[in-house]
Amino acid sequence: DNLLRRAACQEAEAFGNQLIPSSMPLKKATVFYSLISSKARNLFEKNAAPILHLSGLDVTVVKTDYEGQAKKLLELMENTDLIIIAGGDGTVQEVITGLLRRADEAAFSKIPIGFIPLGKTCTLSHTLYPESTNQVQHITNATLAILKGETVPLDVLQIKGEKEQPVFAVTGLRWGSYRDAGVKVSKYWYLGPLKTKAAHFFSTFKEWPRKHQAALMYLGPTERPPEEPEEKPSRPPLYVRLYRRLRLYWSSPPKEIPQEVTPEDWEELKLSTIELSIATRNRQLDLTRTEDFMDICIEADTVSKGQFVNRG
Repeated sequence: DNLLRRAACQEAEAFGNQLIPSSMPLKKATVFYSLISSKARNLFEKNAAPILHLSGLDVTVVKTDYEGQAKKLLELMENTDLIIIAGGDGTVQEVITGLLRRADEAAFSKIPIGFIPLGKTCTLSHTLYPESTNQVQHITNATLAILKGETVPLDVLQIKGEKEQPVFAVTGLRWGSYRDAGVKVSKYWYLGPLKTKAAHFFSTFKEWPRKHQAALMYLGPTERPPEEPEEKPSRPPLYVRLYRRLRLYWSSPPKEIPQEVTPEDWEELKLSTIELSIATRNRQLDLTRTEDFMDICIEADTVSKGQFVNRG
């Protein structure tokens, strides 16, 4: 592991030794990671922090003490060139939500976001980085990929309630009995490998079958909008800009032609289910697809108690 860390630090040092013009400021990187897990903190400080500090970036580390703090800090954060999330799915969800809740989210959402997998559940790490049995190598590879500027576009799911502010997720939304039982798995930690089965088994002691009634309205797959060009077109010469202004000043205003708006063809479905899940396509990322769509899974409400425990 020490050899892997040394090799990664030497590669990061090459970025830090690059010369930049004196008039160019250092790139700022803001790192968010949670202090709740001591294991994740040690993984970050041993494997990722040295690489970031050797890279030549102006690194600011923001340590969160409790769940939900990252959302509040993102709403107050000043300008930065790069946001780095060090943690698991929960930290990713908090940072993305805080970022997209900002009043200036249109500008802030263009800031690249890096991800260093440290948490227990890191769904995105399987999408963004190649599989590795060595955790140290997995973390150092992820950190170096951020320095190299390797990016991929990901879908974001907006979850909006009637009163509360919207929440954003990059994986999906689950609602139902399997999800409720999964939350209680840690409660049965003393049962070791049987804790998951126990959580689902004791969930069946309540009213059964636990049916969830809902009305689902949805659209079919829509065409993916074209990507914005990374490089902005150069500003035209002064005489061209003057000519355009004079032409607009003297010419008569163009007649506005009313455009017909095609109504969206929404479909409605009444459902009764034991579990409803809506997921983005980030787990099976396809950069060549031309349509935007989500996966909607509706579990049958006729599941027996034995099937529920076995599947769980």
